[in-house]
Amino acid sequence: MTGMAAVEQMANRSSGRVRTISPETLDLAAELIRRGEVIVIPTDTVYGVACDPFNAKAIEGIFAAKHRPHTKALQVLLPSVASIAELGLRLPDPLGILADAFLPGPFSPICEADEHCSLATVRIDDGSRTQGVRVPDSDDSRRLLEATGPLAASSANRSGLPSAQTAQQAYEQLGDSVALYIDAGPTPGPVASTVVAASADGEDGIALLREGVISAQAVHAAIREAAHASGRPGQGNQRL
Repeated sequence: MTGMAAVEQMANRSSGRVRTISPETLDLAAELIRRGEVIVIPTDTVYGVACDPFNAKAIEGIFAAKHRPHTKALQVLLPSVASIAELGLRLPDPLGILADAFLPGPFSPICEADEHCSLATVRIDDGSRTQGVRVPDSDDSRRLLEATGPLAASSANRSGLPSAQTAQQAYEQLGDSVALYIDAGPTPGPVASTVVAASADGEDGIALLREGVISAQAVHAAIREAAHASGRPGQGNQRL
């Protein structure tokens, strides 16, 4: 088979699963999520692969589609910042400052989950319960999340391969392991969100787990500017 024939065959196979974003597509996405299916969605960074975050079996579908090790956590995408508290999650200091500065947007704080939080994506480590969250700064993402509710998500690519910036790129990597690909055109990627956790031992009280769209410099500057505005000393370590 020639290269062009292979591309045409891939396009024909994907045509039934890749759908342009529309009210009808969003209704279908919500129904598939309720049924425990895995879908691919646009975000404000790259395309993501997503499912019901309360459904452990559906979550396994993400790991299987991506060939992703279970040691790597999944984020939860939310329609609004208010959804964080509604799910039994809390932003430890100084992540609330960063959430005010960067959410909605390509920022992923690691929240603390209370004992009543029923998300199946919560990570439990040495007695601590944590969950990374995202509130995408994208009208398409908000419309989708308002239709489906919160979504467990990861980037829509095979583990170790480049992130997808189009629905077709996602299909080329994940294929029929995903029930629906929502096509909203190219995303701003390829850089992913910035992931930050609170850390008593870290500079300015944080640990930068992944530097993405928002630079480390911008993260630290936001904390220090907030501390200066409030008249409090900085959050960071003060070592002699």
